[in-house]
Amino acid sequence: MTERHSQQNLETAPEGRYGPRSPKKSGGVFEFVVILLVSFALVFGVVRPFIVEAFRIPSESMVPTLEIGDRLFVNKFIYRFTDPERGDVIVFRSVEGGEEDLIKRVVAVPGDTVEVRDGTLYVNGQPQPDAYVNREFPDRSYYGPTTVLEGRVFAMGDNRANSRDSRFFGPVPYENIEGEAFLLFWPPGRIGPL
Repeated sequence: MTERHSQQNLETAPEGRYGPRSPKKSGGVFEFVVILLVSFALVFGVVRPFIVEAFRIPSESMVPTLEIGDRLFVNKFIYRFTDPERGDVIVFRSVEGGEEDLIKRVVAVPGDTVEVRDGTLYVNGQPQPDAYVNREFPDRSYYGPTTVLEGRVFAMGDNRANSRDSRFFGPVPYENIEGEAFLLFWPPGRIGPL
C-alpha cells in the first residue's frame, strides 16, 4: 500500500462510529450552572452582607429626600475605614431592639452638642442648614441640649415632624450602623446619588 493510497482512505473514512462529533452540550449547561451557583454565593455570601445591599424605604421619615417605596443601595464597607460624618444618610439596626432597619441622616458626631429649638437644629450652638428638611410639615419640637458620646452619632429624619429618631431613642451606636446609603435606583425617574 502506497502512502498516497493510505492518505486517500483516511480522507474518505467515516468521521466516527456514530457520525460526526458535535460539541458537548451537557458540559456547557453544567458549566453555566456552576458559574450561576458561584455568582449567587458571591453575591449573597460576600457582596450583600459585607459590601453593597439594596434597601427599600418603609416610611415617610426621610421625605422629601426619600419617598415610601424608593429603593437604594447601601455601602456596607465604608465605615470599616472611616467614621460617619454629618450629612451621611445611614441605615442602622433599631436602637430600641428588634430586627428593624431604619434610615436617617447623621446630624451630629461624637463630641458635638445637639439641641432642637422650635424645630431648628443647633449643633455646637450653631443653627444648621436645612436645605433637605421637609418644609411642607414644619417641625416645632424641642430637644436637648445633649452631647454625643464617643462611638455614637445623632441621627434625624429629613421629615422631622414625622420621624422617630435620636430625639426619641438617643444617639446610634456605631455597631448598629449597617452602612451609608449612596445611590437611589428606583423609581427610574429619580435615579441619582444621595
